[in-house]
Amino acid sequence: EVQLVESGGGLVQAGGSLRLSCRASGFTFDDYVIGWFRQAPGKEREGVLCLSSSDGATYYSDSVKGRFTISSDNAKNTVYLQMNSLKPEDTAVYYCTTGRWFVCPTLPNTYDFDHWGQGTQVAVSS
Repeated sequence: EVQLVESGGGLVQAGGSLRLSCRASGFTFDDYVIGWFRQAPGKEREGVLCLSSSDGATYYSDSVKGRFTISSDNAKNTVYLQMNSLKPEDTAVYYCTTGRWFVCPTLPNTYDFDHWGQGTQVAVSS
């Protein structure tokens, strides 16, 4: 059974940093891609970043380029989202997700991802 558990969210001031973790079980990273999405109040869920073992990172959001990075520790079955220079508009619930692809989908369509974590809240104060 595929399971994803996010952690690391919290309240931070603008300009600060957070590192989110997604601990995965039930599958191997070689056969799946791992994505991070976020959903702000009243808005649709949007793709942030995706990571595949064969193709590296794919940025879905131009607004996080240069500030967010995605990485993995395969020995720990964990994927990280490092978020620097946070802005109030980054406030959202962040979700880890996985899909059975060798490379990340070109577009961040939620229906391309099969399993989702419960989400972790990130709040950035101005």
